[in-house]
Amino acid sequence: MTSEACSGIRCAWSGTLRRRVLDEDIAVLIDMAPRPEKGDSYGSTARSSEPGGHQAAACRAGTPANPRIDFVLVWEEDLTLGRQQDNASQGKTDLHMAWRETFLDNLRVAGLHVDQRDVQDEDSAVHYVLLSAPWAVLCYYAEDLRLKLPLQELPNQASNWSAGLLQWLGVPNILLEDVPDVPPEYYSCQFKVSKLSRFLGHDNQDTFFTCTNRHQIGPFTEPPEGLRATGLSQRHVLFRHWAHWRKWCKYQPLDHVRRYFGEKVALYFAWLGFYTCWLLPAAVVGTLVFLVGCFMAFSDIPTQEVCSSADSFEMCPLCLDCPFWLLSSACAQVQVGRLFDHEGTVFFSSFVALWAVLFLEYWKRKSATLAYRWGCSDFEDIEERPRPQFAASAPTTAPNPITGVDEPYFPSRSRVHRVLAGSVVVAMMVAVVIMCLVSVILYRAIMAILVSRSDNTLLAAWASRIASLTGSVVNLVFILMLSKLYVALAHVLTRWEMHRTQTRFEDAFTLKVFIFQFVNFYSSPIYIAFFKGRFVGYPGSYHSLFGVRNEECAAGGCLVELAQELLVIMVGKQVINNVQEILVPKLKGWWQKFRLRSKRKVGASTAAGLAPWEADYELLPCEGLFDEYLEMVLQFGFVTIFVAACPLAPLFALLNNWVEIRLDARKFVCERRRPVAQRAQDVGIWFPILTGITHLAVVSNACLLAFSSDFLPRAYYRWARAGDLRGFVNFTLARAPPTFAAEQNRTCRYRAFREDDGRYSWTYWHLLAIRLAFVIVFEHVVFAISHALDLLVPDIPESVEVKVKREYYLAKQALAENEALLGTSGVKDGQPTSETNLGPQA
Repeated sequence: MTSEACSGIRCAWSGTLRRRVLDEDIAVLIDMAPRPEKGDSYGSTARSSEPGGHQAAACRAGTPANPRIDFVLVWEEDLTLGRQQDNASQGKTDLHMAWRETFLDNLRVAGLHVDQRDVQDEDSAVHYVLLSAPWAVLCYYAEDLRLKLPLQELPNQASNWSAGLLQWLGVPNILLEDVPDVPPEYYSCQFKVSKLSRFLGHDNQDTFFTCTNRHQIGPFTEPPEGLRATGLSQRHVLFRHWAHWRKWCKYQPLDHVRRYFGEKVALYFAWLGFYTCWLLPAAVVGTLVFLVGCFMAFSDIPTQEVCSSADSFEMCPLCLDCPFWLLSSACAQVQVGRLFDHEGTVFFSSFVALWAVLFLEYWKRKSATLAYRWGCSDFEDIEERPRPQFAASAPTTAPNPITGVDEPYFPSRSRVHRVLAGSVVVAMMVAVVIMCLVSVILYRAIMAILVSRSDNTLLAAWASRIASLTGSVVNLVFILMLSKLYVALAHVLTRWEMHRTQTRFEDAFTLKVFIFQFVNFYSSPIYIAFFKGRFVGYPGSYHSLFGVRNEECAAGGCLVELAQELLVIMVGKQVINNVQEILVPKLKGWWQKFRLRSKRKVGASTAAGLAPWEADYELLPCEGLFDEYLEMVLQFGFVTIFVAACPLAPLFALLNNWVEIRLDARKFVCERRRPVAQRAQDVGIWFPILTGITHLAVVSNACLLAFSSDFLPRAYYRWARAGDLRGFVNFTLARAPPTFAAEQNRTCRYRAFREDDGRYSWTYWHLLAIRLAFVIVFEHVVFAISHALDLLVPDIPESVEVKVKREYYLAKQALAENEALLGTSGVKDGQPTSETNLGPQA
């Protein structure tokens, strides 16, 4: 982690710093909000004992004699190892110390003020390096990084479409809340030292660079801004008006989140809130479709025929030693299946497909608006610097083709070889997932056989459903275990591939994990939806897998089993994740405080006696946004890919996300150290993944309706036989071949479109043609409408385009070299006129 700060301030890369830093030699970056304590100008993320107190918000600017602390580097040292080490271990420890000293020297050369504090007892020591950035350093790198700084202040442009709609309707908006200290908006342009006087606030060096600006430069934290009008710090404003559970029904103060945590975190919460809002119409329509299914479960004529059939339909055994059974005993299962398989499902599948397309189109507009308002619309066009870990591990240096400056280099051919080797490992892990799926399939088949042999008639009738439910739970356990294992493995593989920039590293890691998690989470639902019951055979010629007869769909059909699988995996995963997000951070936080305080002497064991940087170190490190995005994207897949089987999925997702927003907010505000603020233009590679899921959902739902639902067989029967569906149950049941009936000395029925000799009937082939035609027509119609919506909905709102042009005009005026034409003077007296005298000073 020390190399992260080194890269941020462009210190010289030392040959020794390119070596991999071992796990026991880790520095932790602590970020801070302003709070003075014990005479140190320091900001702290740790919550004070009184959230509204002035102690948590007050701060003072640094002076040359006592500069303000902008950032802290921390590392721990076990002093007992020094007494037990041999010569080789001692040499390694000395080498690490030399690396660290070289790194700190580079920080001083780059112009930073460095102050080291130590907390030590007999067995261990915690070292704190307090960093301060002078004004000259900030100006130098602000221009070098082409940061955009304000030219002209604007009223805050934050808006919600729901707020405008409710205002137009004259309905009171309970979601709206006045949050204090709303950040203003600005027209901005790239910073130029020679044009310093043109920028707003240039006369106040303490507040000119905002929190996120300093993070992008250093990274550093926010300058002192004194007390807010309400007496609350930025962090406490977020806690009271965002992270508190009572605010679950309020709009998120995204501008406050962006000011404190940076654009990357704010964009995640903007996307999560936008997604949750869009789930509302899908949840309402899905619930209505489910209620229609509840009504049809009791009024449907084929369902009534099953329940009133008595002993009219004797079904063939479900396994080799299983007994014959009556179709009427599965009345309840057929009724449950009708809840999810009816005509409304077709409408809802089409609705969700178009809903997903519109969601992504309008998110592009929302993302473009936020990127402009937050000054990140051209962020990814700027040349990105190498990752600190890449700089520390690269074997050689080479000139950058754009800048011409020597920088760490790793051969592209070697990287390709490593990526290919990593792909083999990914394929092996996917094979492991498939093996686990096969084991779950075998478990369900064996469990169904064992339960069906029970003397209890009720258990025997529900054997297939019991086996399926327990199999879903076992599958969820496999999924969660493999997820933890693979994420750790993907981290190792992606680091080994040596990606140059942080964006490429995150994209490669995200793609690896998503491919695996897609197979891990969706393999079982895909099997149930498209493969289960397709390769069973017929009485007297059943197919088997490893000696076990292939699974059949239950009497209610495979669609209800798919709905059950989705609910177990999706809802079960959500419940487990939420419990983990509540309990695990509390336990980890308690252990962190106990571990650190147990090392201190008795007189310094209380939190009141700690220096502010010590109190902040007791918070947990921020773990980034990857897990949060992954959880939501997988949920989006469940909501869209298999929605034909479970119209309640959007409702469960909506309920979960209302809780998820506050859980994540509390995690960032109350339990984690403040992360280094990072700029972002959009949600990155997650958007192409969401687009791919949306396209896959169209094909998946078309195939579900065509091959797993009774919708097309019913439509065919209405057209060819009877419009009232009377006799439909008998139409779907085939008779056992005469040879099987002779062996058993009785005849039986089974669900299939076959002749008496086991061959597929003409009805099967007619339905197959209809099903294929339905898939083609459905997906082409939906894709055509989606493409039309894409063309009709502009990616960037017209109002934003106007503002971009206005900002470009102002920037052109402010940075014009020929100032005589503008009638303005260059810079104010006493201000520097060029960047040469603002370079880093030793």
